[in-house]
Amino acid sequence: MSDDQEYCTLGAGCFWCVEAVLEQLEGVHEVTSGYMGGAGPSPTYKEVCSGKSGHAEVVQLRFEPSIVSYDDLLGWFFRLHDPTQLDRQGNDVGSQYRSAIFTHGEAQARAARQALAELQDSGAHASAVVTRIDEASEFWPAEGYHQDYYRENREQPYCRILITPKLEKLGLEP
Repeated sequence: MSDDQEYCTLGAGCFWCVEAVLEQLEGVHEVTSGYMGGAGPSPTYKEVCSGKSGHAEVVQLRFEPSIVSYDDLLGWFFRLHDPTQLDRQGNDVGSQYRSAIFTHGEAQARAARQALAELQDSGAHASAVVTRIDEASEFWPAEGYHQDYYRENREQPYCRILITPKLEKLGLEP
């Protein structure tokens, strides 16, 4: 990674949905689906889905802050999912689908806390925002078939029913 790039790690439900949105943003150079925030090395999708590993489904971005700021990424993060749902997004239920910001350094932690407080104070949501902010830990890339899932599987029912409408709602390319 070059000196003018940073990492950002976010959990907002199914990583397929999050990846499909964030990979379209200018200044985002790489989006990798994976796992973070649990116990044990090299978790598998099956282990994470069991809820026993404690890991969340996340995407880790490599981005260029001079093109897209961390604050802008947080804005997209809060728009692309419902941050008031505890351990779920729609029909995806379990702690692996929690709303989470994993920060890389104190500057990101401050920005995340400020964005969360501003969102809560804005009254945009009738319920409390339950997004967790934790320090980034070991990132475990998901199995290969999870990478670029939407681009490779647009006609799969989950993609057509959930991801395509989300992209359209956000004004992005389905």
